Amino acid sequence: MRSSRRSFLTATGAAAALALTGSLPEIKSAAAGWTGRPDRRDPFTLGVASGDPLPDAVVIWTRLAPDPLAPFGGMDRRPVDVEWQVAEDEHFRRVVRHGSVKAGPEASHSVHVDVRGLRPWRHYWYRFRVNGQLSPVGRTKTAPTADTQLSKLSLAFASCQAIWEGWYTAYADLARRDHDVVFFLGDYIYEFGIDRGIRPDSKEVINTQQTVTLDEYRQRYAQYKLDPDLQHAHAVAPWIVTLDDHEVVDNWADEAHPSAPPAVFRVRRANAFRAYWEHMPLRFSQFPKGPDMQLYRRIKYGRLAEFSVMDTRQYRSDQAYGDGTKAPGPETKDPARTITGDAQEKWLLDGWTASQSRWNVMANQTAIARLDTKDGPDVLVPMDTWDGYEASRDRILGGAAQRKVRNLVAIAGDLHRSVASDLKLDFTDPGSQTVAAEFVGTSITSGIDGMDLDPGGQTLLNENPHIKFGNFQRGYVSCTITPQLWVSDYRVVDKVSVKNGTVSTRAKLLVEDGRPGISEVQA
Repeated sequence: MRSSRRSFLTATGAAAALALTGSLPEIKSAAAGWTGRPDRRDPFTLGVASGDPLPDAVVIWTRLAPDPLAPFGGMDRRPVDVEWQVAEDEHFRRVVRHGSVKAGPEASHSVHVDVRGLRPWRHYWYRFRVNGQLSPVGRTKTAPTADTQLSKLSLAFASCQAIWEGWYTAYADLARRDHDVVFFLGDYIYEFGIDRGIRPDSKEVINTQQTVTLDEYRQRYAQYKLDPDLQHAHAVAPWIVTLDDHEVVDNWADEAHPSAPPAVFRVRRANAFRAYWEHMPLRFSQFPKGPDMQLYRRIKYGRLAEFSVMDTRQYRSDQAYGDGTKAPGPETKDPARTITGDAQEKWLLDGWTASQSRWNVMANQTAIARLDTKDGPDVLVPMDTWDGYEASRDRILGGAAQRKVRNLVAIAGDLHRSVASDLKLDFTDPGSQTVAAEFVGTSITSGIDGMDLDPGGQTLLNENPHIKFGNFQRGYVSCTITPQLWVSDYRVVDKVSVKNGTVSTRAKLLVEDGRPGISEVQA
């Protein structure tokens, strides 16, 4: 679907224009709220969330939306006073931080409070209040101090949650397990329209239209965030998020996409970024400036683990050979092409040089490992993964080996299948040095039910000796990290096409301290 600046401004009005300019007044200085007749509708239909924990801080989030699928969530176009509290107990007998902010229409009445002055490595509970109405209570947890010798960290990571393709049973399971933090690695929404699906509302207009304008992206996020299992998963632990392609449009690369020329595509990207920030527990340092958003960042958990949260969309070269699955060649090997951009690549390598952490983790959108998808001697690889950017991959993995990065682990999504691999300096040589372990998690729902091992997954195992495990069901990955061991627990759902499917552990994969790569598969 093509768009233009004229249609963008006409369709979404002045609020959408803010997406392109990137301006957003500080919430404390917004105009005084309306003091007319109170609105008694529930303003907290989209739940609460927290994110990006630091030793003394965490972001808490909500969005006021009494009619969540309507423009501006059904809110009057005036700022509203929102009170917030953070407590050391779930009953709020020991409130340690509180305040009031303005939620205005320029950010679709979303609230992002960067709560400071908290104590490290402890749970807190938070809530909001508007016109006497209380939000659901959320639980969060701060990070430990940089010098803490942490004995254990529990995390989950997930991706790819096409809402029409199933129920969020995996999130219900994730919420029942006690994770210190959750990483979401991309495809929180899907932008394209569809008129089929598992859920009963799949044929409604909201599902059949493609998102292009700011209002349309906002509505799509609201649709997803209405799901109770997703809300519960957000409410039990802080999330650290990054985006992939479908938060904007399928397989976009920097300013390139076949749907529109770059100048027009930048408008759509600005709309998408604005809506993304409005619906995620992100700081104002991540607030987009038009079609640009600073997403790559580093978060530390004491001396145990350091996470480099990646952005492999905004700065990448266009896909080689017109995208798709192709044979590698001069374009994929071209050193001028990049998946990270020069600045992010330097940031990543410099961070590894300075790291004193036991485990160094890339929280990345898509697979780094080579994925030969063709049986036999010929090689066909996806151009949208790191396979399409071989020189970029060589610089990252070669740089890690040169720096002797300790216990490098990559986590990723995107593939709609589980793939666990050893990351090699040379994937054409099974005896080549192993630099890291990579755990690609499957989708929450995208791809519907799947199966234990489909023909494509069997081919991946046959043709890629560095791949140690594969599965084609839906689910997520739960990880336990200690100074001695990393354990990835692949949680899978037997069916997402029905409510309340059965969740089980399909495999546990182990990485030992000081031994690069996957040391054991317990399947």
